[in-house]
Amino acid sequence: MKVSGAHILIVPGYTNSGPDHWQSRWERKLSTARRVVQAEWSKPVREDWVDRMVDAVNAATKPVVIIAHSLGVPTAVHALPHCKRKIAGAFLVAPPEVANPKVRPKHFMTFGPYPRDPLPFPSLMIASRNDPFGSYDHAGDIANAWGSLLIDAGEAGHINTESGHGPWPEGSMVFAQFLSRLQA
Repeated sequence: MKVSGAHILIVPGYTNSGPDHWQSRWERKLSTARRVVQAEWSKPVREDWVDRMVDAVNAATKPVVIIAHSLGVPTAVHALPHCKRKIAGAFLVAPPEVANPKVRPKHFMTFGPYPRDPLPFPSLMIASRNDPFGSYDHAGDIANAWGSLLIDAGEAGHINTESGHGPWPEGSMVFAQFLSRLQA
């Protein structure tokens, strides 16, 4: 699949992805990419975030490819049962442990637990060994349940601007390979 043949949905996490975040940079470079915009970025409400995601998927005119980071991952997965348009694949990065009572901010827990059913499309998950919001073992567990290919990012923090992943060229190359293997 080519970028022009997909509707790419950028699904940021808590507080949105700032202008230097890799998601924002990719959105500016990918001609068919659109951000799922939330009404409240700093006080996320699961139902509202999921509804915005569902609206974005159902408004698509081409097969959807999801690029979700952090709290965008559970948002995207919880939206799936309500989506009427074809989703061609999902690129999932740094999933937080939303069912862990130690997670902060505390309202992340309202996005848990994750559904455990296999995803009905190809998916790839990238996780770090030292993500403060989710362990690599947890990412491996949900990737296994969903049938996602798990890629070990090493000690990469939360794979965001704060951890030094502004442009994130390695991620861009992995996404390009992933996209090239998807069917329209």
